[in-house]
Amino acid sequence: MSADKTILVIGTYDTKDDELSYLAGCITAQGGGVLRMDVSVLGNPVSPVDITKAQVAQAGGSSIEAAMTCGDENTAMQIMARGAAAEALRLYRAGAVDGVIALGGTMGTDLALDVCAALPLGVPKYVVSTVSFSAMLPPERLAADIQMILWAGGLYGLNSVCKSSLSQAAGAVLGAARAAAPPRADRPLIGMTSFGKTILHYMVTLKPELEKRGYEVAVFHATGMGGRAFESLASQGAFACVMDFATQEVVNHHMGSGISAGADRATNAGRRGTAQIVSSACYDLVDLIGWQPMPPRLQGRPTHAHNRLLTSVVLEPAERVEIAQILGTKLAQATGPSAFVLPLQGGNEWDRPDGPLHDAEGLAAFNAAMQAAIPATTTLHALDCHINDPEFCEKVLEIFDTWVAQGLVPAGKPA
Repeated sequence: MSADKTILVIGTYDTKDDELSYLAGCITAQGGGVLRMDVSVLGNPVSPVDITKAQVAQAGGSSIEAAMTCGDENTAMQIMARGAAAEALRLYRAGAVDGVIALGGTMGTDLALDVCAALPLGVPKYVVSTVSFSAMLPPERLAADIQMILWAGGLYGLNSVCKSSLSQAAGAVLGAARAAAPPRADRPLIGMTSFGKTILHYMVTLKPELEKRGYEVAVFHATGMGGRAFESLASQGAFACVMDFATQEVVNHHMGSGISAGADRATNAGRRGTAQIVSSACYDLVDLIGWQPMPPRLQGRPTHAHNRLLTSVVLEPAERVEIAQILGTKLAQATGPSAFVLPLQGGNEWDRPDGPLHDAEGLAAFNAAMQAAIPATTTLHALDCHINDPEFCEKVLEIFDTWVAQGLVPAGKPA
């Protein structure tokens, strides 16, 4: 029986041959095919592989000899990581593989993150790792649709505990390859950031209006990983236009919160020249991991415990000025059409005058600082309304329609 889908199995075949062979065997037993990529450096694989370590190093613009003689394991593995990422992408584009699974400890996981980041959204990508879900994995290195499973009890040798993880992962990646529906490209895609409807409402109005105009709209939950997925796609040029209204992850990163989308949040669309409409939803809050102790410097402030996972803390006026300046610096990196819509009456439902987190002084400080921080390359639209008022959506659609008419945003394709 011929294999219907082929999975790229990546690992160090000099030291993990038993585990990788078991993983590959689980895939083939279910009717899938495998290609084996060896990312070892010093040793040689026990079993035959399809992509050798020499080929991997060469794909990364180096050589296996350079990796072997560099004298530093981190440098050597980065050579292999570059090569593995490049070769995995080449194999996918050539139609040779339908998904990827990588196995490793910290070394193998470090490499696997690069491989997964290199592959487009919609390509099944699984990592079996001894450090899955660890805090040592920075959000900015996680592919938008990466899947991980803890390689429990698998540091050295096969056993029934680690076989459970390996067999689950094998079935998952093959099943995903069979079931995957890659993002379609029949309509231009709009990327939007937001939070739930209890705090922000604009997507309820904007999404159907944009769909009527012939666009597909993807709304990203700006709670760390959502923003990371948004930035990953923006960096790939996946969006015809972005409506990056919920930029609170910029606040989180600046304030040292673990709910971060990385230092490049709110920059990738602009750098690529993608048309962007940006705003300041929840600029006044820093989101914290709710089950962790409140940092001493934030204690005593008004807070909102959204649930057991997430707590929002109100920023002081001086901190809001800092956020405005940071947003201005990020806007200045835009090379394409750029607009900032500033709702002068507030950026979330909790900060209305009768809301529990309202701070008139902080709002005024941010509004003044934000208007001063707007770069010459970005058009400012200051509105005497709240972000959840109809006027906000009306202005966004007006800007968008103007850009479409001017050819700055690709025209939609109505059904």
